[in-house]
Parts: sequence; structure tokens; C-alpha cells
Amino acid sequence: MRSDALVAALDIGGTKIAGGLVDRAGTLLHEVQVPTPAKAEAAQVLGAVRAVLDLLVAHEGWRAVDRVGVGSAGPVDTVAGTVSPVNIPAWRDYPLVARMAAHPAVAVGRLRVVLGGDAVAMTAAEHWAGAARGFSHALCLVVSTGVGAGLVLHGEVHAGATGNAGHLGHITVDLDGDPCPCGSRGCLERVASGTAIAAWASGHGWRPEGDDTSAAAVAASARAGDPVALAAFDRAGRALAAGIAATATLVELEAAILGGGVLRAGELLLDPLRRHLRTYAALPFTRGIQILPAALGTRAGLVGAAALALRPIPAGEPELTPLRRDVP
Repeated sequence: MRSDALVAALDIGGTKIAGGLVDRAGTLLHEVQVPTPAKAEAAQVLGAVRAVLDLLVAHEGWRAVDRVGVGSAGPVDTVAGTVSPVNIPAWRDYPLVARMAAHPAVAVGRLRVVLGGDAVAMTAAEHWAGAARGFSHALCLVVSTGVGAGLVLHGEVHAGATGNAGHLGHITVDLDGDPCPCGSRGCLERVASGTAIAAWASGHGWRPEGDDTSAAAVAASARAGDPVALAAFDRAGRALAAGIAATATLVELEAAILGGGVLRAGELLLDPLRRHLRTYAALPFTRGIQILPAALGTRAGLVGAAALALRPIPAGEPELTPLRRDVP
């Protein structure tokens, strides 16, 4: 393995598809992105992925790329190489690894494509070079358009048999809650995501000053003292606290690391989360969990996709696409 070789990394979400070139030290050297046509047909979504790959191939650094890492909204199946993102309806059991391996630049270079869930990728990034570094048992959450999470157990990222371990956004925190696109109801994502915060605030009388009805606009109103906006963030923080406490009860966490766009609200979310956690994390071995903001920000998805691609192939696991041995 060349020390100067690069990883081509993709981060596929419901809002945007980002791509980047990452070195062996975890430094993001180049980044591009396009909007995700989330409601479009499957081929159009793939077209956006291929457009990102084309932009990366056009960069001079592509010549040093020796593998491709992909973090995708989930659920994913890392064994089959498929994805079924809740927020991209046309992709159900979609053979993303095979489609990416067929891209001319990937196929010609015989580059291995490694798939992981986007939250697992974020977890890998924060454990490699961010706020989870040094912790043996941690939960990393992405609070954005949806809510995703990943686990670090015994000092290693624990992805599970199909890459979905720690899928906290789709545990039920409200038994009588709203139906979720995943098929369940009352999911954490339906309470604590940016989409859910904005929808709940709008449904309870909050009105923005302009046309912006995003979670960021709710946060601006909360900073100005709007009681409905403050209640929306308190509700989200409470749901996150319940999810973190439940996870800590199962696996004895040292820390929970939170990233994603909603965390731009800062203490508007973190303060109620910590306050409610004192209630939900009541057992002695669940107390004292550190709640920390993620360190890598928007870089985490791409750095994490690269981290997943750099892991050794587990014994018995087939290479979904052959690893290129020579880098021009």
C-alpha cells in the first residue's frame, strides 16, 4: 500500500451527495457535491452519484486513488452491497456497489468499493480523528434530515453483520407517535431530526419571520425566546436523551458524540439533552456519560467513508470488487 495513495470517498444523503479525496492521515484534500434528487427515479439518483464520481475523476489527485469508500443513508446491506435509504424511496435493495463498480474509471482501475452506513462512517471518522478518539465505548449520532448513529465497542467501530448496528434513529421513543417511512411509528427520527423539529414547531403555532421553515429558522426563533421554538428543541433533546440512555443501558457507554446540521443549534439542543439524560440515565452504570459535539463537522461523512475503505477485509469476506494492486 503506497503511503501517498488516496481514497475516493462518497457521502450519500437525502439532501446532497458529496465526494472527496482523502489521504492516509484522514485529511480531506478535495471536495465536491451535488444535490440529491431524492424523490426521483432510481436511475436519476444514480446519475447524481456518477456525476460526483466524474468530478473526482477530473481532479489530478484521482491518479493516486487506490480504493473507493461509500457512506450511504440506510439501511444498508454491506454483504450484498445494496442500500435502501429511507429518504430515497426509489432505492430499495439498490445494488449500489455493483453500479459504482461499473463506472468506467472504477472498472478500469479495478478499484475495490467499500460500502458502509453514513452514520457508521461518521462514527469511524470521529473515532479515527475526532471527538470519539480515545474512547473504548461510544455512540456517535448524526442529527440532520434524519437521525443516524453508530457504535464504538471495545475500541473498534461495530457495524454489525449487515452494517446497520446502532441504527438509533429508528428505535421507538413514542409508542403512540407518528408513522415513520421505515414502517414503524414513534421513531426517534420522527421527533429529533431537523425535519421533525421544524414540522412540530409549525404544527404548534410557530411562524418564521420570512419563508424559511427549516430547523435553522426554528433555532433562530428559539434564540429570540420563542416558546414554541424552545419547546421543539426541548422535545428533540428529550427524545435523544431517551435513545442515548437506552443504548447506554445495553452496552455501557462512556460518551455520546453528536454531529450533523441540527447541531449548529448548539446548546439549544445540547442543554435539554443533558438535562433530560439525568432523568433517563438513572442506573449507576449509565450515569456520567459525556455528551460531546462532533469535531469533524461536515467532513465526517467523507473522512469516515475513507476510514471504512481502509479497514482490512475481515477473514472470509469476499472483495466485492477487486482491489487494484498498481497505482499509476
